[in-house]
Amino acid sequence: MTKMELRRLGNTGLKVSAVGFGASPLGSVFGPVAEDDAVATMREAFRLGINFFDTSPYYGGTLSEKMLGKGLKALQVPRSDYIVATKCGRYKEGFDFSAERVRKSIDESLERLQLDYVDILHCHDIEFGSLDQIVSETIPALQKLKQEGKTRFIGITGLPLDIFTYVLDRVPPGTVDVILSYCHYGVNDSTLLDLLPYLKSKGVGVISASPLAMGLLTEQGPPEWHPASPELKTACKAAVSHCKSKGKKITKLALQYSLANKEISSVLVGMSSVSQVEENVAAVTELESLGMDQETLSEVEAILEPVKNLTWPSGIHQN
Repeated sequence: MTKMELRRLGNTGLKVSAVGFGASPLGSVFGPVAEDDAVATMREAFRLGINFFDTSPYYGGTLSEKMLGKGLKALQVPRSDYIVATKCGRYKEGFDFSAERVRKSIDESLERLQLDYVDILHCHDIEFGSLDQIVSETIPALQKLKQEGKTRFIGITGLPLDIFTYVLDRVPPGTVDVILSYCHYGVNDSTLLDLLPYLKSKGVGVISASPLAMGLLTEQGPPEWHPASPELKTACKAAVSHCKSKGKKITKLALQYSLANKEISSVLVGMSSVSQVEENVAAVTELESLGMDQETLSEVEAILEPVKNLTWPSGIHQN
């Protein structure tokens, strides 16, 4: 089995696996996941070269962090062998980007993760807060935590792309190390592309999540609460059926499409079973050895053309 490709993350000096382990499913967000399964899934991911794990206290109301902590402990490898990102500001109870909550948040997260520090601490889904508070209060609080060694790097996450330029234009250069964008670099929406030169000029590392557009590009289809328009859902469903009729997996094609751009350091994929891990890693190794199925990709792009880059205004506000 070829080793997973590692990519540099902005100016952090970190080298993250091209596929990152999205730990939200470990919080039983999409259905129950037993602790043994969570640990086995993480073991297999690490064995196959995935070194980057992403979580948040919001996922499963802190359960994802606890499960991730148990899984990391079970790996029994040096702390420097894996990279962990968690988030602050978004909780089951709602949003709180105050300096005081951020300080408390990291201590709670470290306890659940059973770690002394995280590699990246993100402000989570900042479009739901005041961006001016993020700039003037939250990020300075994160800088203090960085000085104290509780996090090595600072990031921001959210759905609308303009939140990133808003914040990055207003903080000193080098303050924000990483951004995490989701649903904007996939077959149906590649608007993150336009932002890449700007992010590069700021020395900011780029992580992209939801290559399957939160279920739009899967055979089981999106969850009930998915915010996409009926038009977008219908087109994606047609693309899925087309792949199925050719005996191809749209999930593989969609993941490979997202992985093919090396300017994006890591593509986060939610995983909660050993078979999912193996499928995701196979998609990467196959992309490197055989390349992408261009013919099917072109056909899928043609189906999605009328809805290309259609998005929705903000992340999901579900409590």
